[in-house]
Amino acid sequence: MPLKGLPADARPREKLLQRGPAALSDAELLALLLRTGIPGKNVVQLAQELVDRFGGVAGLLHSSASDLQRIKGLGPAKRAELLAVVELARRTLAQGLSERPLFDSPQAVAQYLQLHLGHKPHEVFALLYLDSQHRLLAFEELFRGTLTQTSVYPREVVLRALHHHAAAVVLAHNHPSGVSEPSRADQSLTATLKAALALVDVRVLDHFVVTADSCRSMAEMGLV
Repeated sequence: MPLKGLPADARPREKLLQRGPAALSDAELLALLLRTGIPGKNVVQLAQELVDRFGGVAGLLHSSASDLQRIKGLGPAKRAELLAVVELARRTLAQGLSERPLFDSPQAVAQYLQLHLGHKPHEVFALLYLDSQHRLLAFEELFRGTLTQTSVYPREVVLRALHHHAAAVVLAHNHPSGVSEPSRADQSLTATLKAALALVDVRVLDHFVVTADSCRSMAEMGLV
């Protein structure tokens, strides 16, 4: 059933226009993107099923194209629209981080890293490259590993920092296990990269450990 087939007081579009987007539930906002349901489920019911299946909007936003492809009722057009929304969210956060010092908005940094790394099933090591004013120049995923470890090569990190003309960097990696506590290996790697980058006058400002539900700053813990 399309949105126009729902009762007037149940139509998310009319509700949004009359009361504003904050008045809509997660499922209702998602229904505006999906537009139509499937046989036996109207669009709001389909949207609610998606929200429940992925554990909330955050989980849905972290889903991959292959994750979405497995959902009945999500054809190519709907999948493309959802993936486009995710990419717009990433680019919006990146633009904000490139226009002002990164740590003026620590919550935006956490959101940005979680959108990129939070729900990956394998461990990924990434860098945020910053200019002399600590504004974001670029973000790169440099190394991928297994669920338990990643091989990180200091020489490659230094070369990429020089390529981007970075004055500073922020390190980040995810823990697919969901445990955000930095390990001894994380601390050792941070020290190694900090020493290597210091040789080319690039500062390591922080190292974030990212999970689906949190983003832990090692600098705040006194470990950088």
